[in-house]
Amino acid sequence: MPLDQQTADRIRAARTAWEEGALKKNLQRMGLAASPVEFASPLDIAEDDFLERVGFPGEYPFTAGRFAVPLHHVIWGRGKTLGGGKSIRHAFGYAGYGTAEDMRDFYIERGRTMARGGGPNIAFDLPTQTGYDSDHELAEGEVGRVGVAIDTLKDFETIYEAFTGETDLDRIASNWTINATTNLILAMYVALAQKRGIPLDKLRGTPQNDILKEFVARGTQIFPVGPSLRMTRDTFTYCREHLPNMNTISICGYHIREAGATRVQAVAFAMANAMAYFRVAVNAGMSVDEVAAKATFLNFGGGMEFLKEAACRRAARRAWAKIMRHRLGAVKPSNWIYRELGGGLAGFWTCTRQRPLNNLVRVAIGAAFAAMIGEPPACEPPYDEALGLGHSIEARQLAADAARIIMEECRLGDTPDVLAGSYYVEALTDRYEDEIFGLIDEIDRQGGAEKAVESGWMKNEVLRSAEDFQRQLETGEATVVGVNKYTEADEIGVMTPRTSPYPVARREQAEEKQIAGLRRVKRERDPRAVQSCLEKIENAARDERANLIPHFIEAVKAYATVGEICDTLRGVFGEAR
Repeated sequence: MPLDQQTADRIRAARTAWEEGALKKNLQRMGLAASPVEFASPLDIAEDDFLERVGFPGEYPFTAGRFAVPLHHVIWGRGKTLGGGKSIRHAFGYAGYGTAEDMRDFYIERGRTMARGGGPNIAFDLPTQTGYDSDHELAEGEVGRVGVAIDTLKDFETIYEAFTGETDLDRIASNWTINATTNLILAMYVALAQKRGIPLDKLRGTPQNDILKEFVARGTQIFPVGPSLRMTRDTFTYCREHLPNMNTISICGYHIREAGATRVQAVAFAMANAMAYFRVAVNAGMSVDEVAAKATFLNFGGGMEFLKEAACRRAARRAWAKIMRHRLGAVKPSNWIYRELGGGLAGFWTCTRQRPLNNLVRVAIGAAFAAMIGEPPACEPPYDEALGLGHSIEARQLAADAARIIMEECRLGDTPDVLAGSYYVEALTDRYEDEIFGLIDEIDRQGGAEKAVESGWMKNEVLRSAEDFQRQLETGEATVVGVNKYTEADEIGVMTPRTSPYPVARREQAEEKQIAGLRRVKRERDPRAVQSCLEKIENAARDERANLIPHFIEAVKAYATVGEICDTLRGVFGEAR
């Protein structure tokens, strides 16, 4: 309930006396002009209405948690089974490097050692993400580097040789971290299932498919915004009809934060993008509830000010619930939450090359705060994130054990939101919610996320924030231990052994092998069938109403390449600038 006037006046008078008394004396004794700490009281909370502002976990407004019991409690460790014999199918182990053969062997080995659970969570190399074949001049030096190279269905078939029998496509879920070429990867999955005789309604998985954030943060967009959103629409409508158990999109604030956005920008921009995608689906004849049920979020990244990160994450829960319930009109309460497994609050960008074991401290503290607001205590990334591609086995083990200690020794997950009711955290939560909606309202005034992305406004805002942080780092206003402070000669860096989880030599050989394999596929396929498929794609692309995915499926079955299909689309859609 709101404070009555008499109580508010008493607290206000007491605060003034405290500021003029104890606080002022402490500042004078310490030689400080202003206090470096903040203290909140009931006066800092706009409305002290528990049910309206906080509520119970798993109930509107979801400030205290998206679920009454956080989901990670039932899938913790290596077990994936719920009560009553129900099982959870989801992808594990984000990974990708080299050729399809390399990844197949990697997954087979991981399965043999029981280190693999569920289906693959595939990282793709940059040529695949941007629609170029491995033998394209722009792909030189990038093939198989930051992910696995996929040129044709043959590559996809090879990777999934590791998933048969008890781990066949109808028994696993697959994740694909890819955006501009999402529908080509989806087409390959459909083609592979059809070849194996697996009904499409048995397939589960999640493509990232968040193309707007590519314009803002990562830069792997291929086509202009309009045609790119048409491709997103095709995913929604094709999956609605043919792949009812497939998620269609994973909206990603994480990449926006990693590009330099503030915590509030990452949340607001991701939510504005999500609203744009939902409008695309509604315009295609779907209901908000229908598209929301198949949309997930890949969290909002993080930073090192963990009380503020925790408050912002709580504000995000409440803001999204209000957006879905009141702005977009979703009817089902299950669609008022943003669906994500979640993660720690530290972010990847906070990791440093200098004194890298400090990164374990950073992510462990962030994971502890995540646990205290009902999020999974994921100690991500492993400490050697900044040292190069591929986390070592030792770093992964330390990260896994840190999370287990947080949950099973410290038991910080015993309450879903231990920070609920803190005057300071609730005041911050209110402030961040207001700021999130302030940015969303600004984007709405510009015509929505589509326009804010197309004009470059959203990207420029992120760049400004990145520049501001860099300035703070260079002037010492912001501290990064071991980077711009505590760097004296007597400070030492501590390291552990680092064992690569895959044969490094394979990645170095990947480009040559991949190009040879691509040329072999081209020699052995029917060129007339490929040309016919590409012509059908071109004609369909000129018809705004046509869904391109059925044509993609036909083309990949003929072993048309990712680059050939994307070049055909470039000829119709043009390229993003």
